[in-house]
Amino acid sequence: MRLLSPSLLRRFQSPPWLRWSAAGSGGGGGIEPRRLPLPITATAIALLLALPLAALQRLPRPRAQGLEQLLDGVTLLQSFPAAPQRSVPDLWRQRLGGRLAERAWQQQRGYWWQLWGEHVDAAPMLALPAISLPAATIAKLPSQAMRLGDLVVVAPDPLALQMLRDGLRPQQRRSRGLQRRCLERLQSSQAVFWNPAAIGVIAGPMAPLLARFQDGCLSIGLDGTGVIWSGEAAALDGGLDRLATPVKLVNPPRLLPLPADQLLEIQGSSLELLLEGLLARQMIRDPLASRYGIDTDRLTLLRQAPFQLRLKPLAQGPFQASLELQLLVGQNRSSWQSLLDRLGRSLQAQGLHQRDSGPTGPVAAFAGKAEPRAPALPATSGSKPPSGSVAMASAIWTRDDAVVLGGWRWLAAGDGQAQILLFLGPVPQGPLRRIGGSNDPLPTAAGLRLRSRPTALAALEMLPPELPDLVRRSAQLEFEAQSLDQGKSSAPISLLSGRLQVSR
Repeated sequence: MRLLSPSLLRRFQSPPWLRWSAAGSGGGGGIEPRRLPLPITATAIALLLALPLAALQRLPRPRAQGLEQLLDGVTLLQSFPAAPQRSVPDLWRQRLGGRLAERAWQQQRGYWWQLWGEHVDAAPMLALPAISLPAATIAKLPSQAMRLGDLVVVAPDPLALQMLRDGLRPQQRRSRGLQRRCLERLQSSQAVFWNPAAIGVIAGPMAPLLARFQDGCLSIGLDGTGVIWSGEAAALDGGLDRLATPVKLVNPPRLLPLPADQLLEIQGSSLELLLEGLLARQMIRDPLASRYGIDTDRLTLLRQAPFQLRLKPLAQGPFQASLELQLLVGQNRSSWQSLLDRLGRSLQAQGLHQRDSGPTGPVAAFAGKAEPRAPALPATSGSKPPSGSVAMASAIWTRDDAVVLGGWRWLAAGDGQAQILLFLGPVPQGPLRRIGGSNDPLPTAAGLRLRSRPTALAALEMLPPELPDLVRRSAQLEFEAQSLDQGKSSAPISLLSGRLQVSR
């Protein structure tokens, strides 16, 4: 009995391009598939790849839930690991009440979060896994609490909760890029997430200097001397949605402690990294051009210069501190001298007076190596450094009462790479350290490095009062940033690392 009819068998036969054929002689030999013509093969592969991709493009990303949905509605968010062996935090008692806080705290096994909505200076909210609370509490939440996915969010009052709810997007899709990386940090480590609104409040007038770090997150840990962190940040214009390289929390390179005669030191591969937030504002660029002669071309010159900035305390005189900006000019001396000439004429037009300290004045030497003496140059705003000279021209600017307001000085580096020192305040005293040398290399590839003494800055009221108390009480702060895009993107992503040495 035939199980399958011939007509049915023919329906299961392979198409011609997949049939096997005998080969060889004497009735033996091997078998080989008939090969598909190349154009047909390429078309089939293209269809196999294109059709699934097209389907994925048409399907929307899954919706965000819980903590991920919160990220678009908050300005600042911190994660903390569960620690039931410790006492209940004050925030828990304030938001949940004593008895419920005790019970929920003991049920903690993962992470909980402290967050701020639109106003960073308002009282914080509490977010915790809903599983930590009794079912009866979840079923009847008070007016200042809401269920959000697998979380319960408790605000200080109903109005604060309503403002947070208004900022959430019900149809929000799953996050990508750097925001996804931040979500992973907040769910797996003690971390902090911020957006531009938080930077504006916490950093105050220093916020424009942090233009490259407007959105971001850091994982935070401890080492033998204090707090360490590492993470990523993006510029304001769209960097948050871009892909970022995962970075684990590692101990950052330990920098030398900042000397007691310095409050702050910043080094960078270009001044653009420090000034781009300021120079992006028309209200800054216009006075630079109209009052000081620093137009677009000369701003470009400034932006590109590697630099070191130092802030030093002053024990006496009309200023609390002096500011020194040392720039690596290289071979481009004529363009820089043209900039200084225009700046000098503008200062004279505003009533300041120039006097020349002479090339052998108090800033005419690098550390440990005095420069040879040279004839004094005339005290004119247009004096140029003489060709081949080691000691170079300087200018000091004073008010009518002879108080020194600042100035600049050309410095020779011995290898043909000239440098300029610009200063605000009295004339710098003592030898200068050469920047960019083998003993003190500048950051490369769009890098920035900062060292400071926050307690000393706070004592002089030079820190924004909104900075976290932990930062203000730190004896030393170290910070490094390295751009992944090396300046090629309008929204670069930076890798961040740093350390706080906490005062005892």
